Amino acid sequence: MSSEVNDPNPDTDHAMGSQIRKHEGGGEPRTAPEKSPLATVEGIDVSGHQGNVDWPAHWNQGKRFTFVKATEGTTYRNPYFAQQYNGSYDVGMIRGAYHFALPDVSSGAAQANFFVDHGGGWSPDGKTLPGALDMEYNPYGDTCYGHSPGSMTGWIKDFSDTYFHRTGRYPVIYTSTNWWNQCANGDFSSTSPLWIARYSSSVGPLPYNWGFHTFWQYSSTPIDQNAFNGGYEQLQAIARG
Repeated sequence: MSSEVNDPNPDTDHAMGSQIRKHEGGGEPRTAPEKSPLATVEGIDVSGHQGNVDWPAHWNQGKRFTFVKATEGTTYRNPYFAQQYNGSYDVGMIRGAYHFALPDVSSGAAQANFFVDHGGGWSPDGKTLPGALDMEYNPYGDTCYGHSPGSMTGWIKDFSDTYFHRTGRYPVIYTSTNWWNQCANGDFSSTSPLWIARYSSSVGPLPYNWGFHTFWQYSSTPIDQNAFNGGYEQLQAIARG
């Protein structure tokens, strides 16, 4: 019998940013984020908590990309993944999948393989973003999952290299500067686009050695709100690889 969990249980489904908001506060910007509408593309991210998503409504609100939670650890799969991932594509959005990492339960390679096997892959169709690795506070205990900064960096590299081997792309890395500076000390700036979580009017300081962010999750109201740091053609270029 499979041990994979495929139900919308909130105790085993941690949405992107849920633990960052728990530890760092925020969720909605105090003032309008400082972004030029000419140089950004608006998007959202979703998980099993959203259930079946009304994609035409989000499209009509100007959202042009999304990331959909696919997996967590090596046991949880989003039961709404197909509706969310395919529905966003069908309405015209550029979409990608994300994986909520649990670095204390299995290797980075094991979780990267689980992610790719359950929706986290990539294809050069111009509408699919490389998968995102969600690195944030441990929902079950120790902030850094029992890892030193060096061993956490090794875990992330194991995931990243495996994902690259499976897909030909390096993953986007989602994190907060505060978490990363506590728990990791490696430099992934030359391979992985940065998706920064900061619920404020500006992006603020970035994690080690990233000179710029690619995505910014700036609010969770009424759903996780994101901005791509560039124009639509640049977003298409990332999707194409």
